[in-house]
Amino acid sequence: MGNYKFIILLFLPLFFSGCDYFKESEEREILARVNDSYLYKEDIQALISEDISPEDSTLIVSNFITRWATQQLLIDKAKFNLSQTQQQEFDELVKNYKNELYTKAYADALVAKQLDTAFNLDEIESYYQEHLENFRLNEDLVKLRFINLDKNSLDFQEMKKKFVRFNDKDKEDLDRIALQFKGYSFNDSVWVSTRSVYERIGPLNDGNKSQLLKKSNFLELEDSLEVYLVYVNDVLLRNDQAPLEYATSTIKQIILNRRKADLVKELEKDITRDAIENKQFEIYN
Repeated sequence: MGNYKFIILLFLPLFFSGCDYFKESEEREILARVNDSYLYKEDIQALISEDISPEDSTLIVSNFITRWATQQLLIDKAKFNLSQTQQQEFDELVKNYKNELYTKAYADALVAKQLDTAFNLDEIESYYQEHLENFRLNEDLVKLRFINLDKNSLDFQEMKKKFVRFNDKDKEDLDRIALQFKGYSFNDSVWVSTRSVYERIGPLNDGNKSQLLKKSNFLELEDSLEVYLVYVNDVLLRNDQAPLEYATSTIKQIILNRRKADLVKELEKDITRDAIENKQFEIYN
């Protein structure tokens, strides 16, 4: 270990002698060596910028070299203690991983240019109907509306009456004064998870959560300062059939992944066919 530290200290002054040194030298300049592994100036140039002081630059480079040397020493020790068979297996794994990175990056780039990301409702509904059993709920869903307001709000009883009745005129009136509510949602035609409801409506607890899972049910909940008015339109329980609108985003992703896989297969066929036609790929008997 002492030898490699000496080599590090020996070469560091050369690195900081000025940028002109890089321009003058055409050879690869060595900063450090660990056995048969070498660290060159070009390997650490990205670490240094003009806005860093020489002292900080020296510290950054010194720390980097020490980490590099430690890693190389560990690698050498590992190679010494691993069998040749194990080393060959690791080399093959590294080679395969590298090849997969290259091919995936290339395929992803081509797919990004050619992938059709448009969906039509017929395609989504068709997939849904063909795979109904795959779309079971793993959580309870509700359709509801709610408002959250102060206990001492003016015209509370009138607002409550309009909230429960909720005809077009009532909705218009409540929309107009919605800014005075601490929180609200009137979109009671959309399925939402009860988990998200619990997060937004504080007074819901183990004692009253069951009330949330009753259709056409009105709840008036309160804490020390606020009142929550909740009206549950509809309920779906865990393991019920997931509604199409709730499953749509999942179906889109499934279809998109299938399109990607089909496109990659087609690209692979095209590349192989072109290589054969252009004499770039031959199989020798």
